[in-house]
Amino acid sequence: MAKEYSGSPKHHHIESRRKRLTWILGVSGLCILSYIFGAWQNTTTPINQSEAYSKVGCTDQTFPSSQSSSSTNTLDFESHHGVEINNSIEAVTKKISPCDMKFSEYTPCQDPTRARKFDRRMLKYRERHCPPKEELLLCMIPAPPKYKTPFKWPQSRDYAWYDNIPHRELSIEKAVQNWIQVEGDRFRFPGGGTMFPRGANAYIDDINELIPLTTGKIRTAIDTGCGVASWGAYLLKRDILAMSFAPRDTHEAQVQFALERGVPAMIGVLASQRLPYPARAFDMAHCSRCLIPWADNDGLYLIELDRVLRPGGYWILSGPPIRWKKYWRGWARTQEDLKQEQDSIEEVARSLCWKKVVEKNDLAIWQKPLNHIQCIKNKKVYKTPHICKSDDPDSAWYRNLETCITPLPEVSGDNEVAGGAVENWPNRAFVVPPRISRGTIPNVNKEKFEEDNKLWNEKITYYGKMIPLEHGRYRNIMDMNANLGGFAAALLKFPVWVMNVVPANSDRDSLGVIYERGLIGTYHDWCEAFSTYPRTYDLIHADGIFSIYQDRCDITYILLEMDRILRPEGTVIFRDTVEVLVKVQAISDGMKWKSQIMDHETGPFNPEKILVAVKSYWTGETTRQ
Repeated sequence: MAKEYSGSPKHHHIESRRKRLTWILGVSGLCILSYIFGAWQNTTTPINQSEAYSKVGCTDQTFPSSQSSSSTNTLDFESHHGVEINNSIEAVTKKISPCDMKFSEYTPCQDPTRARKFDRRMLKYRERHCPPKEELLLCMIPAPPKYKTPFKWPQSRDYAWYDNIPHRELSIEKAVQNWIQVEGDRFRFPGGGTMFPRGANAYIDDINELIPLTTGKIRTAIDTGCGVASWGAYLLKRDILAMSFAPRDTHEAQVQFALERGVPAMIGVLASQRLPYPARAFDMAHCSRCLIPWADNDGLYLIELDRVLRPGGYWILSGPPIRWKKYWRGWARTQEDLKQEQDSIEEVARSLCWKKVVEKNDLAIWQKPLNHIQCIKNKKVYKTPHICKSDDPDSAWYRNLETCITPLPEVSGDNEVAGGAVENWPNRAFVVPPRISRGTIPNVNKEKFEEDNKLWNEKITYYGKMIPLEHGRYRNIMDMNANLGGFAAALLKFPVWVMNVVPANSDRDSLGVIYERGLIGTYHDWCEAFSTYPRTYDLIHADGIFSIYQDRCDITYILLEMDRILRPEGTVIFRDTVEVLVKVQAISDGMKWKSQIMDHETGPFNPEKILVAVKSYWTGETTRQ
């Protein structure tokens, strides 16, 4: 009798395949669960701010701790308690020593000793002259022995600690003009100036009677030869953001005082090169006895001012030669000399097609035209300066000045604003800037701009869980790679200002967009030192900057430059790949920084990570005589 089977061979084969598939799926599921559980264990999650930061001024700053299955411990950030990295990386971590105290106020590219080697004509010796590679300092710039955390804004507008900037020179030299006074252990800034003895506030009110300062039409300003930046300081309450600059000269530390006050400023000079700003950047320019020879060299400096002024922008001049009939004796100049100077300035202004708006008391104000339609016609009368034939108006990094007018974008009507009109502040910060709506920024359109704004709002919310953005801890902030200015725009709700830096070698020049948004910034090459004094920024944001520069120059020197301009107990936020951040952390460990690598705001699976670091508080030692 034939043997009976319980089922057909085909059915038996199907059952076997089903069991094998079930086994494979089960093993795969276990692997996936194991991976997710492991990633969850190692995820760094920001916790509340009180745990994230210890009290400002203490030396034991802490960060959000890493979560583990056994316990939750606060990292102490010593070499034996950092984020775990392989031994080969630990081996290359080297301790970087402090520099000598004589370098406490070292400005590498505006060093007075090096400057003496250069041509004094046109003040070339006061321009940027950076040290060659063999002269770069491989050490950390020390703070003065009694350095204190600066006053918080808005108190910092009026006060600064004497020990932080131990210079009495301006309080003596400018005593009558009320620039600065010494009161015990601190400086007080009364708000005075050479041409505003009643104070900057009253002086600005006088300007407001002549042109509109409070309607939102004027937002960005440039102050040439700023002193201690009282003009810029008092414009802030009128929602006007001024870029103040002055050279490092006999008026010792004037820009340093400005930044210590929490007011935007840079070391800079109008000499033989363009200012490091794009064309059509500023709504208003100002010179209060800045002593710039505006009519010299065929009007070269007014031509440069014309380049950076927006169409319809204003130039305000007070001090010599304005109102020379009243002040000529006090200025120790002849009436003939002063009259000739004013006549020459008036002539250059007319040749630039500027209109004189008003001259009243100590103030004279001119306005740049909205476009060049009429100006081109005027060139039949004023042959020089001619309009530049081939020119990149935004090119400004180590670019020599030229005696030709920077051309404005073409328009179709007399009343059309060349390059496009901007909205009044504060709407200006978030509407699509003209450079984007006109398609002049590669690969950026309205949708990408709005998406960028949305992303930065999310990122700032995430940063707020890591660092105390809301508590006045930060005032002066720098974005080393600002892109479209989304980081700065998202911070507008806090009492801070941001220096937006666009790398000079960037494939996408977006600094003009940043100014059209009513923000300020500058071009810079991070292989060189920035034009500022040591200890002038509270927070530095470095988004992808080391991926850009790691093959161009030694990132150790970039980190040392960040350390130079960062205040003791200041914060740095890096965004980059894990590989880059591990290199950065290995170097910063040797710079007395405490740091933590954290996950991207979208979660642990994003390859971009965040490194948050705090510079430790330490000072130099008193030099023994």
